[in-house]
Amino acid sequence: MDSRESNRNQNAENCQSESDKAGARSLLIKVHNVKPECLDAYNKLCQEVLPKIHEEKHYPCALVGTWNTWYGEQDQAVHLWRYEGGYPALNEVMSKLRQNKEFTEFRKERGNMLLSRKNQLLLEFSFWNEPVPREGPNIYELRSYQLRPGTMIEWGNYWARAIRFRQDNNEAVGGFFSQIGQLYMVHHLWAYKDLQTREDIRNAAWHKPGWDELVYYTVPLIQEMESRIMIPLKISPLQ
Repeated sequence: MDSRESNRNQNAENCQSESDKAGARSLLIKVHNVKPECLDAYNKLCQEVLPKIHEEKHYPCALVGTWNTWYGEQDQAVHLWRYEGGYPALNEVMSKLRQNKEFTEFRKERGNMLLSRKNQLLLEFSFWNEPVPREGPNIYELRSYQLRPGTMIEWGNYWARAIRFRQDNNEAVGGFFSQIGQLYMVHHLWAYKDLQTREDIRNAAWHKPGWDELVYYTVPLIQEMESRIMIPLKISPLQ
């Protein structure tokens, strides 16, 4: 078996592993663009209601993290939820929340504060770190990549090696790819103590043999990319 066939087989195994993961859990990322004059009230409302859903065992879901965008699109909130049990769990939570009077009132009040909102259903890359609660203070970077259609497996193959270069400082939080919503989207979530630490860690990667080669091969796979620097809300498990 030559190296190309071996890589194809490994890619297929990785895809199967990630598909199996989908049966266990799914993630939902929500991006809300808030009216500038409403951001404080929006944050207060979310901090009152979201922990109740996160802590209620009646709902098979957990809040992974919740942030405001600091650098990037302004007056923006980003929420990341995990649903244990995959799509059936997601449907169960949505069904129960529709019957929750406090949540329906929350959605109505929240809706008056928003300019726009969007979401994506995501799966986790099997080779990435699993996002688990961490102490702060940290800033978070969400790097989002719009890939060329048909290149997701190739991207995963390169990043299965590239992620090993980014583990020295515990900065890697999680890696995800879209299943529903805007397709061929990849999100990498990183944590840093501050902007200077971010710069130092990213610069250090270029001194590691092999990192430049992996960047060289992944850049042509990208159509667009975006970076957000985010600050966690007080209720976020990722601090």
